[in-house]
Amino acid sequence: MGIVKKYRAEVVSVVNPIEGVYTVELRSLDKPFKYEPGQFLHLAIDNEYDGIGQWPNSRCFSMQSNPSQDNIKITYAIKGDFTKHMERNIKINSEVWLKLPYGDLFQQPHSKVDTVFIAGGTGITPFLSLFTHYSFKEYINPHIYIGFRSNLHNIYNKEFMASPNPTKKIKVFIENIDGILDIKSIFNENGSTCSYFISGPPIMIKNFKQALNEKGVPNENILTDDWG
Repeated sequence: MGIVKKYRAEVVSVVNPIEGVYTVELRSLDKPFKYEPGQFLHLAIDNEYDGIGQWPNSRCFSMQSNPSQDNIKITYAIKGDFTKHMERNIKINSEVWLKLPYGDLFQQPHSKVDTVFIAGGTGITPFLSLFTHYSFKEYINPHIYIGFRSNLHNIYNKEFMASPNPTKKIKVFIENIDGILDIKSIFNENGSTCSYFISGPPIMIKNFKQALNEKGVPNENILTDDWG
């Protein structure tokens, strides 16, 4: 993990693609952002903070953009008081404070051959920071499984199209059409020797990891985005 730094940032875009979900693009007002794919940040909304005193109340968000981009993009769903506060106060040209980078999701040892990526809902965001980055070309035949509640919730096609890896295989599951992601079927298609990345709701991560362990996948082959 790189050195954690504070950044004063300006909101340059706020998109509300579906009810209760927002994508926010942020521009640094001082030094360039530095982070790696799969890392996350702390976001604070406090007009009184001067960048020196005690860090204010904040929340963690995965970075959806990749490190080669100038701005950072995050997507959040309205869950609890902090995100309701974000909905009310994060507008174009407003300012926020960020602290980053945190995490080492893709920096941990793992196989880059037949790698499996499993994401539920907005859990896809940390994966997108890799999928759209030039380093994703290093992966051979990656298998991507994504589950969404409905077609309306699949708001990431632009990022998928931007992926530089021509060997990737993507399967999208729409819950009200295809049912939910089935970890047993995913295992049967991929086996126990590849690396599995899992990101999504905590209960999904817990259940999928347990199911893979029961199938003989060792813990070191299961990497999860479960900082939240």
